[in-house]
Amino acid sequence: MHGERERHSVASDRAIIIGGGHAGAQLCASLRQEGWVGEILIIGDEPALPYHRPPLSKTYLSGKSSLADLLIRPPEFYEKQDITIRHARVAAIDRQARSVTLSDGEEIGYAKLALCLGARPRRLPIAGAELAGVHYLRDASDIEAIRGGLTDTRRVVIIGAGYIGLETAASLRTLGGTSVTVLESAERVLQRVTAPEVSEFYARVHSEEGVELRTGVAVAAIEGDDCVRGVRLADGELLEADLVIIGIGVQPNTELAEAAGLTVDNGIVIDGSGLTSDPDIVAAGDCASYFLPRYDRHLRLESVPNAVEHAKVAAATMCGKPKTISALPWFWSDQYELKLQIAGLNDGYDDVVLRGDPKSGRSFACFYFKNGEMIAADCVNRPKEFMFSRRALNDRVPIDRSLLADPESSLTELLKAPSTDRS
Repeated sequence: MHGERERHSVASDRAIIIGGGHAGAQLCASLRQEGWVGEILIIGDEPALPYHRPPLSKTYLSGKSSLADLLIRPPEFYEKQDITIRHARVAAIDRQARSVTLSDGEEIGYAKLALCLGARPRRLPIAGAELAGVHYLRDASDIEAIRGGLTDTRRVVIIGAGYIGLETAASLRTLGGTSVTVLESAERVLQRVTAPEVSEFYARVHSEEGVELRTGVAVAAIEGDDCVRGVRLADGELLEADLVIIGIGVQPNTELAEAAGLTVDNGIVIDGSGLTSDPDIVAAGDCASYFLPRYDRHLRLESVPNAVEHAKVAAATMCGKPKTISALPWFWSDQYELKLQIAGLNDGYDDVVLRGDPKSGRSFACFYFKNGEMIAADCVNRPKEFMFSRRALNDRVPIDRSLLADPESSLTELLKAPSTDRS
């Protein structure tokens, strides 16, 4: 614990943050920046200070970084900013009393409450999923369990070819010594989030790196005795496995909010300033759902930039200085030497423009269009195209698609010279 000591402050000046992930870590810092002078208490159920989670499936899994390396801020920060961190689980929220109850029965009052509850791995409801050697990937303890099981492991099966599954496959192949098979029920990898051209690119790269990809397959059961021995497919085939990793998405942690009577719909519903249906409670990060005018729909995003943006806005709101969530969504994924940077959301796209060739080499960009307007971009080892995309999307610049496809054309000039090509 850091910054914790005997206190005599009352609930009228206490801000409680439930959750010690990216959103919670940013929110406590932003509260001080926005002028909150009262007590700040973070309650998190992990036995560690807030740490960066994206590296878990990459440098942490491969042993290139320690948990201390991943800390979002050093212990001294919390002490200097007079922020208390308690490692405990919140069992209930009493909105009328404006208090939270910990699992040991202790009640703590608040003036303002922030829910940074995050999300948890979606469980695979099949026989054998609870066997020893079957892992999910969400926090540092999950990675430590996987690393501990790699010593005697020769065959790894990963269920799910989304970003988590593919990042994990890349890390394991980089480590060497294990065969890696990735199973996906959809017809292509990353089917839910990318265009076919991007899926084909990643399938090619992983195959070149020695990963066996099996798409369009259904998993019937995980088999073993005292520990996992294999994965049984729906067609009866048995794939031998010493270790199984399941990465089939996440679900938001909304139970506390639901029990407290807050509005929940694919996440804790917040308005543009981060407020829930209770004026004294905000929510931020993977657990929060909000309306994004740029894409004209409610959504819940799972990304570090989104959590940070939410937290900054929510902190200002808690301090009586309401702002509006406005940042364009962006994401990234690291696999092998590839850095994929994603700007915007490609939902509903009706056309794509490629800059570079995804069928050869390991660098290209895929731009998504809808009704003639660029709405998103996937940029693989293309930082200039990524920066161009963020600017073009933020300013809603009309883009000439024929010039965009020409790798010799100037991205700067494309931003300066709006096009009438909206076909």
